[in-house]
Amino acid sequence: MFLTMKNKIKNYRAIRNLTQKQLASMVNVRRETIIYLEQGKYMPSLELAHKVAIALKTRIDKLFIFKN
Repeated sequence: MFLTMKNKIKNYRAIRNLTQKQLASMVNVRRETIIYLEQGKYMPSLELAHKVAIALKTRIDKLFIFKN
């Protein structure tokens, strides 16, 4: 079984009027990490996913969609 993940980071970031750089600063990562997350090229740790969800004022299950 292979697990894939999609996310809505870009959508929620736009709703909150945040740039990639601002979000990166809020969760203490580099801007490139946010870019890779939005593109689905990087699967975050649970801790990072939680930080991003808090920064975007939403829940992890609303932000990340897991499919197998």
